[in-house]
Amino acid sequence: MTRGFSGSDSAELTLDRLARDEIEADDVRIHPDTLEHQAEIAHAHGNPQLAENFRRAAEMALMSEADVMSLYDRLRPHRSTAAELAATAAQLDDVPAPRCAALVREAAAVYARRGLLR
Repeated sequence: MTRGFSGSDSAELTLDRLARDEIEADDVRIHPDTLEHQAEIAHAHGNPQLAENFRRAAEMALMSEADVMSLYDRLRPHRSTAAELAATAAQLDDVPAPRCAALVREAAAVYARRGLLR
């Protein structure tokens, strides 16, 4: 049985319930524990990169949609300065979302080398 963020059984998520406005965003949001389980499976099958992606996704599952979209926007080339990305990484450390923070720091270094900072 698969559960969403709200704890709803995935079998309860139907189009009829959606049409009746009985389903909320948290009903379809994946739970961080589910993402961690997928990370463990990926790692066990020799795919550490996919496992790390699942673990970052687990951190983001606890963030608001607005915060995730803001992070996405800040990571687009030519959208942020080095200082802005450093501040974003520090904010992510405070969430805590250390894997996402590390990704932002890595992106900032690559963007600096490639001339992709604002």
